[in-house]
Amino acid sequence: MEPWDGPASVCFTDGVKVGATLDRNGLRPSRYTVTKDDFLVMASESGVIEIAPENIRYRGRLQPGRIFVADLEQGRIIADDEIKTDIANSKPYQAWVEQNLIHLNDLPDAEQLHSQPSAERLLHHLQAFGVTNEEVNEIVLPMARESKEPLGAMGADWPLAVLSHQSQHLSHYFKQLFAQVTNPPIDPIRERLVMSLNTYLGRDQNLLAESAEHCRKVELESPVLSNVELEKLRAIDNDFLQAKTLDIVFRASGEPGKLERALKRVCQYAEDAVNDGYSVILLTDRALNSNHAAIPAMLAVGAVHHHLIRKGLRAKADIVIETGDARETHHFATLIGYGANAVNPYLVRETLVDLQAKKKLDAETDVDSLFGNYRKAINAGLLKIFSKMGISTVQSYHGAQIFEALVSAKQW
Repeated sequence: MEPWDGPASVCFTDGVKVGATLDRNGLRPSRYTVTKDDFLVMASESGVIEIAPENIRYRGRLQPGRIFVADLEQGRIIADDEIKTDIANSKPYQAWVEQNLIHLNDLPDAEQLHSQPSAERLLHHLQAFGVTNEEVNEIVLPMARESKEPLGAMGADWPLAVLSHQSQHLSHYFKQLFAQVTNPPIDPIRERLVMSLNTYLGRDQNLLAESAEHCRKVELESPVLSNVELEKLRAIDNDFLQAKTLDIVFRASGEPGKLERALKRVCQYAEDAVNDGYSVILLTDRALNSNHAAIPAMLAVGAVHHHLIRKGLRAKADIVIETGDARETHHFATLIGYGANAVNPYLVRETLVDLQAKKKLDAETDVDSLFGNYRKAINAGLLKIFSKMGISTVQSYHGAQIFEALVSAKQW
């Protein structure tokens, strides 16, 4: 179950115990007073009930992520540490994790990796995905050099994608919402302790049960994957984790309905793969060539994500996208927001190799290090985007679809 960011203070009782728990960030206040004649008062603020000062035994407040329980039979307040210790000792959780959870770095390296395309072929790929010189020089290059997003102007004076006469990236039609009422925005730098990009791939189990099978997943430290990491996932094959690769390209013949039929085909293949026991669906547009165009990554991810939901299969598999369609932070945010668990921007790495050859990047720096800098910049950008909605973890952001889109009736 995705971590809940709050703000929330939830009260509960079974008729004998009564208590409350606070969200992880402590964004909703919850204060209590215990009187000398054994009354307990808890509310969002102090002073909701008038109590004589001489009758107050002590006051306190619920801390972020803590649980407060009053046991009416025992006549005492049970401490957070005691409750959590009892729960933690009820099942061998640590052993389950150690025996079943796989870290991506621990997987064996794949035997084969894709080779760097020629300069001419790389140019064709960049053109096919609509990558501009401005994006390469003003966005990708600074990220690889400095490990952070480039600074821009406060205002955005470019036209809305729906009003532009130029071909637009699909994600540019979508604008990120921001917290306006209940969920306060979070500072992703100062609140880094409660924020997380850890991602887990694999079949979900029954939410209301606890077992070792729940831990049979692959742990990623970031939803942004390098080429080597993607090949590790593609090659994974054990009793509970297998990956199925599906091409998201279609013959670009100009025939009406080609794209729609291609989407339906990909969705059907994904459904069949999940029914066959595959727990990772790997969508790829590497098969792009002069005769085949790539389905926009966001469109393919969203279509497969919702098709599996409609078929009641989404919890049985996770979606990874291998695409040349992602280079800016917003591209990653929309892909994750519409269903992708992880993204491999293979075209970015190929572009970094080309930039080194053109002496725009230090030739002595390892390409993997440059991609690591780029990934670090994307990670920081994703945390910044999450924080605008008061969201702390990529697990909560995944599939949340918190965007607004503006399209014309003609485009639709």
